[in-house]
Amino acid sequence: MRPISHFITITHHKILVMQGCFKVGLYWQGLMHDLSKYEPSEFWVGAKYYQGTRSPNNAEREEKGYSGAWLHHKGRNKHHLEYWIDYASNKTGLGGMKMPLRYVCEMVCDRVAASRIYLGDKYTDAS
Repeated sequence: MRPISHFITITHHKILVMQGCFKVGLYWQGLMHDLSKYEPSEFWVGAKYYQGTRSPNNAEREEKGYSGAWLHHKGRNKHHLEYWIDYASNKTGLGGMKMPLRYVCEMVCDRVAASRIYLGDKYTDAS
């Protein structure tokens, strides 16, 4: 269990995303980004599975076959593509809804920040 290391990592990530969002004028989204990671249902799972080199959700998924923290997270954060998937209105299974551009921009900032955090010195723009 590594709660301090996890807290530092998710806070560093949040700051990087905030900086990216601010550059494109998404001030509120930058401030509010990933607050659910500080909620107990996500935070303590992250602390338990913390490794520092990849998402703790991957380790939880490997152990349990699913990630409860991820299911919680994606359902509360509109910058994740998975938030916008629902049953298709024509009853053909699952379908995607159009993701508003502001959340696409936040998603890009999120992916860049996560790559920078987990790859460290190995990060390049191609990452």
